[in-house]
Amino acid sequence: MNTLDVSEIRSALVTGANGFLGRALCRKLQARGVHVRALLRTECSGPWQESVSADLTDTAIPAGIMEGIDTVFHLAGKAHALSERLGDAADEYQAVNVEGTSSLLKHAEQAAVHRFLYYSSIKAQGGGAHCQVDETDTTPPDTPYGVSKLRAEVLVRAATAIPHRVILRPTMVYGPGSKGNLPRMIRFIQRGLFPPWPQIRNRRSMVHVDDLIEATLLAATHPDARAETYIVADHDAYSTRELYVWIREALGKPIPSWSLPLPILNLAATIGDGFGAVLGRRFPFDSDTLNKLVADALYDGSKMRTQLGFTPKHTLRAALPEIIQSM
Repeated sequence: MNTLDVSEIRSALVTGANGFLGRALCRKLQARGVHVRALLRTECSGPWQESVSADLTDTAIPAGIMEGIDTVFHLAGKAHALSERLGDAADEYQAVNVEGTSSLLKHAEQAAVHRFLYYSSIKAQGGGAHCQVDETDTTPPDTPYGVSKLRAEVLVRAATAIPHRVILRPTMVYGPGSKGNLPRMIRFIQRGLFPPWPQIRNRRSMVHVDDLIEATLLAATHPDARAETYIVADHDAYSTRELYVWIREALGKPIPSWSLPLPILNLAATIGDGFGAVLGRRFPFDSDTLNKLVADALYDGSKMRTQLGFTPKHTLRAALPEIIQSM
């Protein structure tokens, strides 16, 4: 991919700027000469020229928050917590992801902002379990988090006063400093707490943080991206067994000659469910955790590659040593 021309973007507001993705985006924008204003819940320093402290769920958002801004990158939101039970915090997802997005859109429309890039989630669509699906899939989301993201997408599409609106649905994001299930798996393998994984041929779509940021800037500057929704993913999908082997290789650990049978993993997950019921909170290994490790989450990111010429440069296997080093 050639270096993108972002000269049309002069001043950008980035919500969620202090997060893993937000900081990566701000660094890239600054490197390309864009003036960055960070919207933060708590004031802190970072790769931006100025910052504004505000809570998107608060009606008292500073009136001048969009002054001089031509592009909004909306990354802020409540993400699904690893320890969360299905159905938890539905009201909070609604308040932050839906009502917060609605408030930001109103300010953007009033300020005549030209571009609005919304970081949704692949969880906004419920497909991908057993076959590769694309943006046309209409399977409804199956979690409160996914429902809130889909509702926010509807608001973005309806904000027609903003000429260039793009919705991005990233698959699982990996890279140095990433959070979530992959670093968790690496730590467990590093400590000898992750069992020798069986040869289960599941496939999960993922994307490197640097590729996601490049895709974001491409969607912000390409005229064909207007009013579009894009899944963002690597060329390849990965199985849990591949992850297990590659992580052990990157850690310098030998690959065991045996693996734990799936029925034993199912039994352990059932026991974890029981502990969770007694404790009133999720156990580290339960049926939901096992499902994430054995199920498919396969998505087709070819639309962005075909329409906009997006070309992912990274693969998970090559990125693992740098990810481990950053932990």
